[in-house]
Amino acid sequence: MSGIAGELAGVRRAFAQPTLTLLHQRQAPVVITIFREAFGRNNVPIPTARLHTQVEEHLAQARAAGETDLPTGSGREVCQRWMRGQWLVRSLDDEGREVYTLTSHAQQALELVKNLARDRATLSEHRIATILGTVRRFNAEANPDRSARVGILNTEIARLQAERDRLVDGGDLEGATEDYMLEGFTELLSLVSALPSDFARVEERFATIRGEILAAFRAEDRPAGQVIDDYLARADALMTATQEGRAFEGAFALLRDDGLVTQLREDLTALLEHPLSDGLVSDAERAELRGTVRLVRDGLDRVLVQRSRVTATLKDYIVSRDAARDRELEQVLRQVESELVTWMATTGPRATHDVPLLPARADVGHLRERFHDPADDVLPDPIEVADPDDAPAVSLADLVAQGGPRIEELRARVDAALTSLLPPATLGELFAGLDVDLRRPVEVFGLLHLAADRGWRSEDGEPVGTEDFDAVRPDGSTRTLAVPRTPLPDPDRTRTTETEDHG
Repeated sequence: MSGIAGELAGVRRAFAQPTLTLLHQRQAPVVITIFREAFGRNNVPIPTARLHTQVEEHLAQARAAGETDLPTGSGREVCQRWMRGQWLVRSLDDEGREVYTLTSHAQQALELVKNLARDRATLSEHRIATILGTVRRFNAEANPDRSARVGILNTEIARLQAERDRLVDGGDLEGATEDYMLEGFTELLSLVSALPSDFARVEERFATIRGEILAAFRAEDRPAGQVIDDYLARADALMTATQEGRAFEGAFALLRDDGLVTQLREDLTALLEHPLSDGLVSDAERAELRGTVRLVRDGLDRVLVQRSRVTATLKDYIVSRDAARDRELEQVLRQVESELVTWMATTGPRATHDVPLLPARADVGHLRERFHDPADDVLPDPIEVADPDDAPAVSLADLVAQGGPRIEELRARVDAALTSLLPPATLGELFAGLDVDLRRPVEVFGLLHLAADRGWRSEDGEPVGTEDFDAVRPDGSTRTLAVPRTPLPDPDRTRTTETEDHG
């Protein structure tokens, strides 16, 4: 293979990685923006239903802002496509809920976009000094020549001693320039931004090992001991032979050293309190640097949780599944032995018995589709009895005023009105002559009930109109009700009819 062909093959493999497939698609700006808005810099796990809703809301806002090239489908469908692209992963959290997290590929893409969006530093004295210092320290730790190492250390000690003596003797304290501080903060932010994706790669590797262990257990083509030995060897290799594993072990060692953690916090605080830092570091970048230790702790916790899940898988298989199978097999063998003893007691030594190779098929008429759920039998919360002292004080007059129509009193007033010298002509006139406490809106229904009970209605052929009933509520407010006009019977005509009936 020629040089250009080999280089092209390597570039194609790089572009096939999920990181570049994410950045290479047309909708990459929208997807990256949603990831940054939803997960933030710490890649906090998000419940599946909540992320579906957030994706739909973000897409709606982008569409309202005039963006046309957007992912189509519901939030659930979009997230599933992102899972197939290996940018999202769905798992269970400690509480058993389904959550989404960004994969290491998506976090690496976010880191690249963030670095490109940040003002790129040009060639500077700080960068050259950083390169020189890194190379010098690397050589001092890796040089196989003992005398060379000693010479490097002596030179460094002499330089530091001379600088210390100069400062103690009152020498000028050279301050850092603005360009030097900007370059330093840029490199520091770049290093901190790479931490989440590094931890995510270790976490994903443990998740892959867990899936392979479960597949090996289900296949049952190897003894359980070999599967466990293979896991221990691979876990050890992951921590010692891979770059991510060694980084994880180094971060773990850092957090075990309280002195190093304290020194890291103090150095970051001193840098952020530098007089020039206010104009060089934004509030978001300042919060990112202050949360470096917490970022490392969160990444370590997620890796340890994933490793604990692998260990729990092994434990469940060893303690539960194997033990259950062994007990079941032992019970079957004991039952067979018991039946053989019973059979041999009643048969001869040459007796035979046909035993089917497979048991007969069970004829089940009906299978339960729903089984008992203890949660259905949970009693509801007890009803709290209200304290009578907390009830508002209500008098009998208030209760009567809020009650229904007083039929007996209304019947008495109707009878009295019909026997008076000047009886009212209609039901509305009768209502207008009542006392105020008998002119509530509800009393109108009582009068209509009495009128219907006595058969009062308008004469045949007369137009039926309405008349106003001016009702008075218990609080003194008034309301006018339009009620069909109901004439009252003429007492003189009623008495004449009664006299003729008796004659």
